[in-house]
Amino acid sequence: MNLSHYDHVKEMISNKAQLCIVSKGQSIKDIQTYYDLGERIFGENRVDQLIQKATSLPKDIEWHYIGHLQKNKVKQVIPYITCLQSLDSYALANLLQKEASKINKHIDVLLEVHLADEDIHKTGLLPQDVIPLYNQIKDYSHIHIKGIMAMGPNTEDTDRIKEVFIKAKEIFDILHKQDTNISILSMGMSDDYTIALSCGSTMVRIGTYLFMEDTI
Repeated sequence: MNLSHYDHVKEMISNKAQLCIVSKGQSIKDIQTYYDLGERIFGENRVDQLIQKATSLPKDIEWHYIGHLQKNKVKQVIPYITCLQSLDSYALANLLQKEASKINKHIDVLLEVHLADEDIHKTGLLPQDVIPLYNQIKDYSHIHIKGIMAMGPNTEDTDRIKEVFIKAKEIFDILHKQDTNISILSMGMSDDYTIALSCGSTMVRIGTYLFMEDTI
């Protein structure tokens, strides 16, 4: 836990963005502490850990799945998540719609966009595939597109990071013009969230910075 870092993050985002606390690998106790401070959005990237935490922590937490979701895990995770931030294919969208409709669950989704060409192992839609996928699934009854998610490149080159985030914002703006329900631009993590905020992020995903040992 690092409450001084938490205070800094809250000051930085102010009223500009939401905070999704990345709680992967963290204890129930530490997650509960941030819950007690008023946080309600937490992100996980492993289905088993998300389910274990969702069944142990308060029920009004909004669990966001932020990792690549394998299709054989969809049925398991559907009952517990509020939002999938990493929708990256028509096949996955169809499966989400099918399984969510079975239990009459409505789930928000973000279209994950892969913009950092240097990170060849990252998943996500190519920029030119975002609008076609949006048009294919925009009328689905049980999954609701709320925006896009993007990751900055793994580099210390702040100009390159900013370039990626500006491109993500451009794609977001195109979608928002078509659909005013598109309101979430999820980008920015522990190392680059300040750059993301300067580029128009409306949600940052921060874990390491908030859970690192407080040296004070």
